[in-house]
Amino acid sequence: MKLFKEFKEFAVKGNMMDMAIGIIIGAAFNKVVDVLVKKVMLPPLSLLTDGVNLQNKRIILKDAVTDASGAILKNEVAIGYGALGEAFLDFIIVGFTVFVIVKFMNKLRNKAQDPKNKTVATPKDIELLTHLTELMEEQNAMLKAKQ
Repeated sequence: MKLFKEFKEFAVKGNMMDMAIGIIIGAAFNKVVDVLVKKVMLPPLSLLTDGVNLQNKRIILKDAVTDASGAILKNEVAIGYGALGEAFLDFIIVGFTVFVIVKFMNKLRNKAQDPKNKTVATPKDIELLTHLTELMEEQNAMLKAKQ
């Protein structure tokens, strides 16, 4: 019963909702990045590689053993360096794409948080903090003038 009470408190505090929203947005963001990489960035790169399939690149350590009918008795032993290279390339492309998207989002956020920029609505908390800062600077100037 104590476990249920703790879970209820956890869910009511909003932690679970924050996590759920984060997971849902993360899944949607993953779809956007996946489509951006696979449908926008990789097609031009495939033109540059002229149809080379990295998945098939490997170093064969021991050939497969087959019988007279062609059935495989023992599988080949090979190091699949091509799959590793492709995974590494995918990682670099996805990482770069996420970097560009985050950089763009930070630029928008910084623009929105700049109280001097009147083209974008400044959030109320930033606006209030800016007014407080201005009042404190004015008060400090007045105190210095009295001394």
